[in-house]
Amino acid sequence: MPMKTIALVLAVFCVLLSSAAQLAMKRGLAPGGAHADVAGTYLQAFTSPLVWLGLFLYGASAVLWLWVLSRLDVSLAYPLVSLGFVVTVGLGIVWLGEPFSWLRVAGCTLIVIGVSLLALDVRA
Repeated sequence: MPMKTIALVLAVFCVLLSSAAQLAMKRGLAPGGAHADVAGTYLQAFTSPLVWLGLFLYGASAVLWLWVLSRLDVSLAYPLVSLGFVVTVGLGIVWLGEPFSWLRVAGCTLIVIGVSLLALDVRA
């Protein structure tokens, strides 16, 4: 497998890790903002295993991202990060029960089209 292909696959994996981090941290916090004050929110966050898992996933993603950046043009790699919006919206709807809307679908579709156009411009 060519190095650029491996880097692209790893970039997508980093995006998935980052999305998983967002979802874990959201799940680790009280629903509906049960802790209205800042101190209560952070106390809950720092004592939640899911928040710590999310922070770990972010860290792992950042470490892997360094390798990706060393192999891909930043003008290709960074737009792939926007795929995280698509993944996170979809999983937020399915896993967290967040509201579905066609406007969100349209926005995600535009993101996918944009990233696809950028990916077509990959030079060997």
